[in-house]
Amino acid sequence: MTDTAEESGQQSAQERLRERRTAAYQGAERVLARAGFRSTLRERLALLQDAAPQVYDLDEPGDMYGNRIVEALEERVAALLGTEAAAFFPTGTMAQQIALRCWAGRTGNRTVALHALAHPEVHERGALSEVGGLRPVRVTSEPRLPTAEEVLDFEEPFGALMLELPLRDAGFVLPSWEELTGVVEAARERDAVVHFDGARLWETTVHFGRPLDEIAGLADSVYVSFYKSLDGFGGAALAGPRTLVEEAKTWRHRYGGAIFQQFPTVLSALVGLERELPRLPEYVSHARVVAAALREGFAEAGVPWARVHPEEPHTHQFQVWLPYDADVLAEAAVRQAEETKTLLFGVPWARCGPGMGVTEVTVQADGLEWTADDVKAAVADFVSRLADDNPAAD
Repeated sequence: MTDTAEESGQQSAQERLRERRTAAYQGAERVLARAGFRSTLRERLALLQDAAPQVYDLDEPGDMYGNRIVEALEERVAALLGTEAAAFFPTGTMAQQIALRCWAGRTGNRTVALHALAHPEVHERGALSEVGGLRPVRVTSEPRLPTAEEVLDFEEPFGALMLELPLRDAGFVLPSWEELTGVVEAARERDAVVHFDGARLWETTVHFGRPLDEIAGLADSVYVSFYKSLDGFGGAALAGPRTLVEEAKTWRHRYGGAIFQQFPTVLSALVGLERELPRLPEYVSHARVVAAALREGFAEAGVPWARVHPEEPHTHQFQVWLPYDADVLAEAAVRQAEETKTLLFGVPWARCGPGMGVTEVTVQADGLEWTADDVKAAVADFVSRLADDNPAAD
């Protein structure tokens, strides 16, 4: 078989697995999280139709280029985060590029210090440099947020420090409150501004033991997402000083983000703030129950090495690492859902080393119905479906 034919076969196998996973998810009766974006269009529109009248007067005129309902959402976000103003953006990528570009103009330094696993470094194809003309530098690549010492001792000047809270690709991890305040103070000692990539900032209140406005108040600007935790259709907001936000709106227009009408997405964001935001602490608390049960379940099932990371989740999302090939784990997860209507692992497994797989687990409303014993029973069933490959070294 030629390399091209082999690659085509592998792609077809992946596509078939993806189709089976989608069908298994839709047919599952028990899941830990039922993400809105996986619902049908009919289901999404029905939810919006039912909930929208509770969050906004639908007899008001629609928005045009960012007024009316868009302004209402911006005011709501600014109030929640305790900032002077906020601006709605179609994507977080655009919001953050513009925020950092604006700060670079104000500080006179186009260097942005960030983590090697930060979203712009991993998921944006070099956009900070290619589009924004900025120069990202990596403070650390350790699977945690930068420390105050690393910020103070960094070998070159930078105009802005960007902190992703939580750091998704390291396992949705957060520093302690004392560590976070120390890092912010260190950046200020170096005359740098601090920007929070707070796509998932909404659920950090439990870990920090502080309200949203106090957390956001540490930074000079904050970006938040409306779909990652709040289950909206999309969209993001940049919050901070009024002068920065007004400048950002100018750049939003230049970047093509001044969209004619956005009311469906904005309505879904308002619904998320009303329905999901108050429940996030409950999700975080139960994620810790689920994580502990997963860890105990794998031990009881005889898996020689398994890791739930962080051991006690910092948010309602965390990673699971197992000593099996990712394809083996993916097949077992899909078969379990197909045969039992219970989907324990709904996110694809990724290879993280020879014979090692990692996935992400999210606990939302549907997951609250799972007891620790339910989780352990599902783990035992999942492990029984794994191929008889020898696990990688413990």
